Amino acid sequence: MARRGKLASERLKMEAAEEVGFADKLRESGWDNVTTKEIGLMVREMIRRGEEVLSQRQQNQN
Repeated sequence: MARRGKLASERLKMEAAEEVGFADKLRESGWDNVTTKEIGLMVREMIRRGEEVLSQRQQNQN
């Protein structure tokens, strides 16, 4: 089960990297060459997605 969660997590990170525009760099160079700014953008995108999911769940409950 933990392995499955890890794969989902990696997929989520790659989707966020795609969204903010550095997925190609990540594929070519790996995580060692990603900047702090790019990581911050990716994290912000992941938070935005999480907030969107929570908002949708709240709307569905009402």
